[in-house]
Amino acid sequence: MYPSNFEYFRPGTVAEAIQLLKTKENAKVLAGGHSLVPAMKLRVASPAALIDIGRIATLSGISTTDSMVHIGALTTHEHVAASAVIKTDCAILAEAAAQIGDQMVRNRGTIGGSLAHADPAADYPSAILCLDATITVQGPNGSRQIKASDFFSGMFTTALMPDEILTLISVPKYGKGTGGAYVKHAHPASGYAVAGAAVLVTLVNGVVSKVSLIVGGCNPNPVRAEAAESALIGKTPTQENIAAAAAKVADAIGEPMGDNYAQGDYRVNLGVVTARRALTGAALRAV
Repeated sequence: MYPSNFEYFRPGTVAEAIQLLKTKENAKVLAGGHSLVPAMKLRVASPAALIDIGRIATLSGISTTDSMVHIGALTTHEHVAASAVIKTDCAILAEAAAQIGDQMVRNRGTIGGSLAHADPAADYPSAILCLDATITVQGPNGSRQIKASDFFSGMFTTALMPDEILTLISVPKYGKGTGGAYVKHAHPASGYAVAGAAVLVTLVNGVVSKVSLIVGGCNPNPVRAEAAESALIGKTPTQENIAAAAAKVADAIGEPMGDNYAQGDYRVNLGVVTARRALTGAALRAV
């Protein structure tokens, strides 16, 4: 199919892009295009104007400070997956990026575009929430920072205002003694997460002192499994303790989504299984 007619703009700066968003009615931002363009071809989305930010150089790249890794919104999945900095300082983000789609998708799709799209089955949202990242957006009134826990507000819905652009993702580094893992059950056709879990585990003298466990793919937005986290704190990460904690993930999922491939109860089971595997992997890496 073909998309409906639209105007096309390619701004050279973020300020120019924001001005276009402000003045053009029913405009959409185009980054990598792997979500928006297929939607347009199916007429699920019919923007009157496309604002292509893909060549704004300041929106791409990875840098670090003492405690944070900063990732430009236009950084591709492949760049995130291959980055030595990310593999060292916040490795589950690289692990999640490496599982997105196929090589062509990873070479063109961007981390900012994926987060702004907020697909329930996307890989980044769970990892971003698990890492307690901060998302910077810019609009006519300047920049503002949004905690990952406040960014996703519903299916394909975020805290971004219509005239704002996501510009930067800032991720805290996790160091020695903390291990992370991202595990998903991928849809065989699309590679999207039918269910997935992002986990960080911190060990002190072999005992779990801190856990962050986020489950995605089962609900409109990823959910934090607080009861599962609490069940493991103060205990050694044995198979029995991990299994008991992972079993509590079902309560966090609550009323799951369902479709022709995976009904709700199947997704709940996958959420528990992926959480158990991610907890096991994270604990093994917490050295």
